[in-house]
Amino acid sequence: MLMAILACGLGYAEGAKLSRTLGGWQVISWALVLALPVMAVLSLWRMPASFSGISTPAWFSLAYVSLFSMLIGFVFWYRGLAQGGIAAVGQLQLLQPFFGLALAATLLHEHVSIGMLGVTVAVIFCVAGAKKFSR
Repeated sequence: MLMAILACGLGYAEGAKLSRTLGGWQVISWALVLALPVMAVLSLWRMPASFSGISTPAWFSLAYVSLFSMLIGFVFWYRGLAQGGIAAVGQLQLLQPFFGLALAATLLHEHVSIGMLGVTVAVIFCVAGAKKFSR
């Protein structure tokens, strides 16, 4: 988990620096091209024997997440990191669990436990403290 956090943090920082010169669209496109060999091997290794058990809504969901949440979302993410500063904008992503819980509770009527709220509030305090003491 710590290695994943480190790799993602370095990737965001480098992507933000590159997007200042290349642009967000090119940065995410090159990241996908560079990841393709490893992801192709892993996909072939983990591929199911048959695709018949995968429903049409599941395929549409995969396409939506791939296109909008990842590809187009990262274009705007890298643009925001480049314009607003890596440290300042990067910390805003830590508030994402709060918004995710709020949307899940209101739109999907999911149960949000006290533990979930506690962790979310702790993250918000950490972000606020980091912003306050970074000046």
